Amino acid sequence: MTTAARPARPPRRTTTPRTRIGLWFGRPLASFHLIVTIAVLLTVLGLVMVLSASSAESFAADESGYALFTQQLIGVALGVVAFYVALRLPVRYLRKLSFPLFLVSITMLMLVLIPGIGAERQGARRWFDFGVVSFQPSELAKVALVLWGAHLLASRRSEHGNIKSLLVPLLPAGLLMCLLVVLQPNLSTAIALGIILVALLWFAGLNARLFGAVLVTGLALATVLAFTAGYRSNRVKAWLNPGEDTQGLSYQSTQAKYSLADGGLFGRGLGQSRAKWSYLPNAHNDFIFAIIGEELGMIGCLAVIGLFGLFVYTGLRIAMRSVDPFLRLLTAGATCWVFGQAMINIGYVVGLLPVTGLQLPLVSYGGTSTAITLLMFGIIASAARHEPEAIAALHAGQEGRIARALRLPLPAVFSPKRAAMARSKSTRPTLAAQDRKRLESRKNKDSRGARSPEPGRTRVSSSRVDTASPNGSARNAPRGHARRAEPPRRDTGSGYAAGPGSPYRPRPEPQPGRPPVRSGERGYRR
Repeated sequence: MTTAARPARPPRRTTTPRTRIGLWFGRPLASFHLIVTIAVLLTVLGLVMVLSASSAESFAADESGYALFTQQLIGVALGVVAFYVALRLPVRYLRKLSFPLFLVSITMLMLVLIPGIGAERQGARRWFDFGVVSFQPSELAKVALVLWGAHLLASRRSEHGNIKSLLVPLLPAGLLMCLLVVLQPNLSTAIALGIILVALLWFAGLNARLFGAVLVTGLALATVLAFTAGYRSNRVKAWLNPGEDTQGLSYQSTQAKYSLADGGLFGRGLGQSRAKWSYLPNAHNDFIFAIIGEELGMIGCLAVIGLFGLFVYTGLRIAMRSVDPFLRLLTAGATCWVFGQAMINIGYVVGLLPVTGLQLPLVSYGGTSTAITLLMFGIIASAARHEPEAIAALHAGQEGRIARALRLPLPAVFSPKRAAMARSKSTRPTLAAQDRKRLESRKNKDSRGARSPEPGRTRVSSSRVDTASPNGSARNAPRGHARRAEPPRRDTGSGYAAGPGSPYRPRPEPQPGRPPVRSGERGYRR
């Protein structure tokens, strides 16, 4: 009885994308193109909405509807330059500049608190006023913290640092930066710094229990700070009881909800908002999402949320594909910062969170915030060009139109040895006791060198017999032949025997026409 042959198994289906979108996402430079496209769309949308939301207020104050828009345009121009510089800057320079930039940001946060140096507006001292433009150092502190934190944690992880080395000095330094920002006072930016700090610790692989303890401690501190100042506690009260005082504490939140409801599905049309005519305070800044909902409707709001959702997908995709741990931590931390700030802004506009004052990245009015965010987008785009597939495609000549137009340099291949040499000595963690003992014992073995062979010990090989004489000399003679033993040479300058059993080589004799070899030169090891 014969058994029927089993049918052959069908070949396993591969996970190759079949749609055009899937094929496009599978391209080597898809992440880079996505980041650039998202940055352009959000920036253009921000310019249009700032012009629409601020025209009425600018015309009432300065008799020109383009006053605030012009300042925003200057910030965008500076941000585009920063974006291009970040694309051309090598990764090793980012790591070298991370700690000096952190020190500069700490110094500027201290200086802005001094009366006469920092400019005070609406009861807060947050800006350096240079006449035409103003600069907010707390925005630069975000970039400094994410750069230095990623550099520090990447160095500690590569050297197998313990939990203490992951938390110190990053956690105390981050808390110091948050404290200086709170003293301005500026709790919203302190929350953004806290998001960066928590994201870096999470993606660095911190223990879940310790991470939970850090997160709960941060939330407790934020809650305590929210009730310390009068205006902060009023915001919390307005959030807890939105319908209690609609003409007082809850006026701004109520007007924002009216604007969103007035927009409907498709909106009233671009430039047709009624809330911007002094009904909604800070319509061009903190509550610009309400103006988007009123003029562009629910479709416009979902488009903005979709752009930030696509940004999160692209940022985490770059982080997963990056081989360099520094770029992985940097991209993940920056992605959480931008997305967290956007969700907090949208959350308090729609009434899900208390008002904090965080701006909508690249959309809200603010020259410093826009320029710094574009700088961060440029760094993320540079990390996208350092993906392994992107590096291979770029070195194969597949730059694309954008790279050819910008004349961007080819990204360097990640080398762990080169990255280890670029790390600063100050960021190296203290070795554990066992590792330190093991290292010291290894150094002691290396310092002793190879021991000389014992007297009378003979090594037999296929061609010759090497016998070490009792006086340290060696006989190297072929089989069947006798060779006279020679006294060992001694190096008069070093004091070490230079026989065959010694690890030290003799100083070569000077030859006619050549200068003598000195100590430290090639061919002589002292």
